[in-house]
Amino acid sequence: MLIIGIAGGTGCGKTTVVNQILNELPEGEVGIISQDSYYKDTTHLSYEERVKINFDHPRSIDFDLLTEHLKALKNNKPINQPIYSFVKHNRTGDTILTHPRKVMIVEGILILTNPELRNLFDIKIFVHADSDERLLRRLKRDISERGRDLEEVLTRYKTTLKPMHNQFIEPMKEYADIIIPNNNYNTVAINIVKTIINEKL
Repeated sequence: MLIIGIAGGTGCGKTTVVNQILNELPEGEVGIISQDSYYKDTTHLSYEERVKINFDHPRSIDFDLLTEHLKALKNNKPINQPIYSFVKHNRTGDTILTHPRKVMIVEGILILTNPELRNLFDIKIFVHADSDERLLRRLKRDISERGRDLEEVLTRYKTTLKPMHNQFIEPMKEYADIIIPNNNYNTVAINIVKTIINEKL
């Protein structure tokens, strides 16, 4: 099994890169695990308390479970991936049965911050995008998909997203094997990734 870690700041275009890789590989050979599924279970907290959690800090991620799941997949065992609700700020209690694949892509803003998890990746990719571009994408997504209002998104960006990005996410570039600038001309980088995957497979 080939494990690829794809990191980068919020709204940097990780999903676009994941989809570009998916489009280049045979169907059924690639599985995806999102860091977002592994926010810690916060059932013991009230909704008001959950809203105050800093979800952009590595502490908010259940890295133990994510690492355990990735190791299980590597050993050819299926896992039950948690399902997370951004509206309720908590796991839903449901899971997705995820089977091992030839290629597993793990994507998320904080996945390179955890040394044990990082060591499981065969290829580490960092997607870089301009901060203004990232903020605009985040605004669009949070308002249209997650029911947030403009004031809430901007406040969160200023108080947690930006400082957490500078403290935890941007420094992770040093661990990346490939840094992809997220613009319309990153086909060369995608082709390099595709070549590496095909060679390993």
